Amino acid sequence: MTAPTRARISCAALAANLSRVRAAAPGCRVISVVKANAYGHGLVPVARALARTDAYAVARVEEALALREAGLAHPVILLEGPLESADLEHAARYHLDLVIHATEQLRMLESYRGNARYTLWLKFDSGMNRLGLPLRDAPAVLSRIQGLACAGRPLRLMTHLACADQREAAMNLEQLQRFRAAFPDMVCDVSIANSAAILGIPEALEAPVATARQAAASNWVRPGIMLYGISPFADAHGDSLGLVPAMEFQTRLIAVRRVAAGESVGYGATWRASVDTTVGIAAAGYGDGYPRSVPNGTPVLVDGREAPLVGRVSMDMLAMDLSAHPEAAVGDTVSLWGPGLPVERIARAAGTIAYELVCGITQRVAMDVVE
Repeated sequence: MTAPTRARISCAALAANLSRVRAAAPGCRVISVVKANAYGHGLVPVARALARTDAYAVARVEEALALREAGLAHPVILLEGPLESADLEHAARYHLDLVIHATEQLRMLESYRGNARYTLWLKFDSGMNRLGLPLRDAPAVLSRIQGLACAGRPLRLMTHLACADQREAAMNLEQLQRFRAAFPDMVCDVSIANSAAILGIPEALEAPVATARQAAASNWVRPGIMLYGISPFADAHGDSLGLVPAMEFQTRLIAVRRVAAGESVGYGATWRASVDTTVGIAAAGYGDGYPRSVPNGTPVLVDGREAPLVGRVSMDMLAMDLSAHPEAAVGDTVSLWGPGLPVERIARAAGTIAYELVCGITQRVAMDVVE
């Protein structure tokens, strides 16, 4: 039986977006962030489509193991690092890079008695106050790391910008300056720039912690949302930034009906027809990951042309005004977002961000991977 609601994932779009990253960050190495099931797009298929990346980044050990079990041999960076000693064993067995962001993790490494030598990324907090070792402790931390038999070389550094999606925020340069000042004479690979910084903060693409022999160090950018064709900025859509949407979220019309003037549609009777209206019912709702919070008038595409939603989104269905689509019939394709209808537009209508929508696609939605 064919599921009516599907997410079509374009490998060509993913590859094009990776090329866009390289064009925006020339000379940088690329860490493709595929955590959270590749932002809802499918972890392993997306990773394979991004095979020309330099490394992958995930949040959880289980995600890293899925990549290894799929035969992907790239470096895989565990962004939250080891959360328990068993994670060190997994990292050793599956050759995972570890982000170290807390003193508890330093102690975990100091207690390790195995034979592995880990590639470590030391994450320092330059002002976001989420994860990261204090910059003031950098000399002591580096000293402790240098004394570890399990610390491989090269050692790498990382930080995260709190306001990268606000291009003109003063805090961006303040964090960069803080980070650079903590490592005045160190030549070392670094990673700072996420999607927003790649596209909007050129200073984050410079080699930030080397005053001599600068060519010996690499700047690693770590794009996430832009790989999926989505803008990291609230005031832009992906296509305006040279990105291609990788997901089309679509369903089908399962009913077409006439609603008389004065009659309502859906729970709560939040919409009433002002005139006799043709209404279509599509087989998608918040049970599939479509946001319940969108208002009347939010667009969908019926055969490529917009139709406004009417009434409240329910678990399995949503309704639309087909007045401009007299030819619409049961079985027609309804696009909820994708090419021609940016997910950013739907997110804005729902009062949220596109990240939440694509990550919120539920398990009952069929996933089709296309070239």
